[in-house]
Amino acid sequence: MGIFRHELVIVGAGVGGLYALIRARRQGLDAVVLERGSDIGGTWYWNRYPGARCDVESFDYSFSFDEELQQEWVWTEKYAGQPEILAYLHHVAERYGLRDGVRLQTNVQSARWDEDALEWTVGTEDGDEYVAPMLIMATGVLSTPKIPDIPGIDDFRGELYNSANWPAEGVDFAGKRVAVIGTGSTGIQIIPEAAKTAGRVYAMQRTPSYSLPAHNRPLTEADQQRVKGAYPDIRKRARASMLGAFTDTFDRSALEVTAEEREAEYRRIYDYGSPMRFASAFNDLITDDEANRTARDFVDARIAERVGDPEIAARVVPNGYALATRRLCIDTGYYETYRRENVTLVDLREEPLEAITETGIRTAKREIELDMIVLATGFDAVTGTLRRLDIRGAAPSPGEEGLSLREKWDLSPDSWLGIMVHGFPNLFVVTGPGSPSVSANMFLAIEQHVEFISDLIEDSRRRGDARIEPSAEAEAAWVAHVREVSDGTLFKDATSWYTGANVAGKPRAVLQYLGGVGPYDDRLREEERAGYPGLERTPWGSRGPRAEDRGSEDHRNDKHRNEGVHA
Repeated sequence: MGIFRHELVIVGAGVGGLYALIRARRQGLDAVVLERGSDIGGTWYWNRYPGARCDVESFDYSFSFDEELQQEWVWTEKYAGQPEILAYLHHVAERYGLRDGVRLQTNVQSARWDEDALEWTVGTEDGDEYVAPMLIMATGVLSTPKIPDIPGIDDFRGELYNSANWPAEGVDFAGKRVAVIGTGSTGIQIIPEAAKTAGRVYAMQRTPSYSLPAHNRPLTEADQQRVKGAYPDIRKRARASMLGAFTDTFDRSALEVTAEEREAEYRRIYDYGSPMRFASAFNDLITDDEANRTARDFVDARIAERVGDPEIAARVVPNGYALATRRLCIDTGYYETYRRENVTLVDLREEPLEAITETGIRTAKREIELDMIVLATGFDAVTGTLRRLDIRGAAPSPGEEGLSLREKWDLSPDSWLGIMVHGFPNLFVVTGPGSPSVSANMFLAIEQHVEFISDLIEDSRRRGDARIEPSAEAEAAWVAHVREVSDGTLFKDATSWYTGANVAGKPRAVLQYLGGVGPYDDRLREEERAGYPGLERTPWGSRGPRAEDRGSEDHRNDKHRNEGVHA
């Protein structure tokens, strides 16, 4: 156990944490990254299940801050798989010499703000404490799996896996009776892979998802030249777009065109294979139910064609929610998998899952004997990871315990711009609630946030600020704007992890900003140009020592304490 002092602590070594470290070092900050995993990669380290693949095209799902990096890396597929994305992040870490700044297998448990010393103390599972005046939480929006509360889950004597913590050595499905619980994006990717070798696959579906064919393919040299030659323009257009990626779709209503034009546009994008393009095929698909119905009708018909069996199709075609208000997935052969003799759909709406037994699963209608159960049951998204940590901000008055982020967000997931929270000074959140986050290309959304945070930290250091936090009024104004925007969409009526509805007791709210990446970026730039009027500032002085005066022997020894555990 020890106390290690830095100017900046970053939690999480995924995309956000790595970029935050790059920016911090360019600013001359002494920064450290704390990561609970045994290697870097974040989401793409943990989610290594068979079929794991991104649903944003590779050329978009990558860093844009360095033109040399863009030009040197060669993506091999239209939609990169987990191994390739993880290899890319390893390349980034090596290229910028980041590994010596990352403390692996360091499980953060708490963070407490000291109002007298004006610094955060971050506590870890092994008893170490990392102390710094500034703290960036880059813990990811899909990093806390939702474990279902199923009676008997600990009694099963076969193999039990969670898709978000997949064994590094892999899993052998061959000849086994396998149940995959969940048919969201993850289940849609696992089920076809398991079906290739398993003796029997039971796809256990509660709520059907909309999924489009990925039409994934190898990228050619011509593809590389076309994109790399136009990268500056592509990135500029992505920043100004709604979803953070170039979509090349109509900027008009689905109801303003003829049925033939509408069908042709849907068919064009469907045959290309892109959920982002399809969801923005027309400008009113998420705001007008009649317009959305035209898209649903088209996709419903395609699902029925792909499944083949009318009875199964009737069960896997979604109903009761608008297309794209739950995650719009992409797949490779998912619906066609139901044509296989070794695949059985279990519709949990017709036969609810009652319990997991020693030998399998019991539904309201039958006992299913199994060798393996895979939990593809999703995440406590966006706020889940931070709600589970003991994060305490400024105390209401001297001698009292600091404000709990968990308790605050259990009432409402409020923030200022999705980046800071009133009552939590010098705490920055990457892609927090109230930002585009999961409704956009996450790589761009992360870059957008890290750059804003980095610029804000630099501005604060230049001004001599010891403490910054958003005012209650600024936070409330942003929350009101986010809700006003979401109330004008179909998302507000959906029951999904987008609104926190998949976690019992979680407050119901649209967790992402739906105004678009471009307008959001404009809002960030406006805040910067105005000198950050939403912030309250406390200058250095008698409140506490400056960061550069707080060196320690522990800090000097900390530099190499993680040698030998890097992969």
